[in-house]
Formats: sequence, structure tokens, C-alpha cells
Amino acid sequence: MGSIKGIIKDVVIVAICVVVIWVGLQAYFGAQNPFYVVSSGSMYPELAMYDIIVVSGHTSFDDVKIGDIIVFDRPKDHSKVIVHRVVAVVEDDPITLRSKGDNNQNSIVGTDYPITSEEYIGKVVHVVPQIGFITKILQPPINYIIIAVIIGIMIIRQISKNKKNALTKSAETESTIDNYSGSQYDEKIDPPEDSEYVKPKDFTMQESKPADNSYQEKKPEDTPEFFLDKEKESEENKE
Repeated sequence: MGSIKGIIKDVVIVAICVVVIWVGLQAYFGAQNPFYVVSSGSMYPELAMYDIIVVSGHTSFDDVKIGDIIVFDRPKDHSKVIVHRVVAVVEDDPITLRSKGDNNQNSIVGTDYPITSEEYIGKVVHVVPQIGFITKILQPPINYIIIAVIIGIMIIRQISKNKKNALTKSAETESTIDNYSGSQYDEKIDPPEDSEYVKPKDFTMQESKPADNSYQEKKPEDTPEFFLDKEKESEENKE
């Protein structure tokens, strides 16, 4: 259940980011759709098939000049978007333009003219060569396969993330139990308050006592006075 919620969350975040970016591009270029893929060779060599053109709607229809490459709905039925070069101003009031493909011999009625502000979409300001091949590659069923692969990768990543979190939590729990068990042995054991605590004797550090030298010569101060007097008297008689 957690994996599904995570995938839905990721999809929603991606969708929101795409919408925000798209709205920002529309505001920046001033066009409802700022990007188109060239689908024919009518403007070759200026524009080749699968080139991506960037359209700006900030250039008003009144400011369009002869020689500009513009994007417009086909005048006849508005069923197709055309990108051609302006070759003439047919009328001034209201302004009506005529266009022609660089690779075409003549302008086509209903396709190249009459172009009014109603058909006008914008002016081409940038060209990105051949990137439009991506749209060709992403046609069905390839696009569906890619979407399925992306969703599969997201599911696998979410499952792996959940397993990793579960292992981390398990390791943290075991570590907490080990620390608790070890702390029980590290507690200091205090003696009972009512009993006298006797410090154990350290047998490794005993005081060294001098040996009993009973044979050692006695000092003069240890000789009795009686013998000292006799010894002195004997010396005087010898003299």
C-alpha cells in the first residue's frame, strides 16, 4: 500500500512540475503552443522536416513584415497549422497577408492566403534542428512502452526504498536492545547501606618488610652500662 502511495505521489509531483513549466513557457513566449514540428519540406532549406520551431506571440499581427516566417491556421478551414514566409500584403484595411513556402513555386489559395489576424498564431523566433525526430520515435506503441517502463522503474525504486527503510528500522531496534542489555552489566553495584564495606586486599602490591638480621652487630648504644664501666676500668689499669 505504501508503494502505491509513493508512486502516486511521484506521478503527481512530476505532473505538477510539467504543468508549471508549460504555463511558464506559454507566458514567456506569449503563445498557447510555443513549439511546433515541421512536417513538410515546403520551407526547405530554411526549415527541414522534423525541425522544431519556437513561436513568439509577442509580435503582433500589425508588426509582421514581408520576409518574416509566421505560423498560422490554414485560411480555408483552420484544420491545419502552416509555417510559411510572408511575401506580400494583400490589403491594408483590414491587414491581409499572403505567404509562400520557400520550396514552393507559387502561393496556394486557401493555404497561403488570405491570412488575417484571425488565422495568425505567431512569428518564428528560434529553430532547433532535427529534434522533432523524437516525436516520430515516440509515436504509438513506442510511447506506451516507454511510459510502462518508467512506471515500472518507479515501482521498483519505491519497493527498494521501503525494504531499505524496513532494514534500517530493524537494525536500529536490534542496536537499541543490545545497548540496553549491555547497560545492565555496566551498572555499578553499591554495597548495602546497613553493612560495612570491606575493601578487598590487594595481594599484588604488598609492603616489603626488612629481613630480620639477628646476627647483625649490636650498636654501642645497645651495650649495658655495667660492661662499659668494666671495660673502661681495665684500660686504666693497663696504663
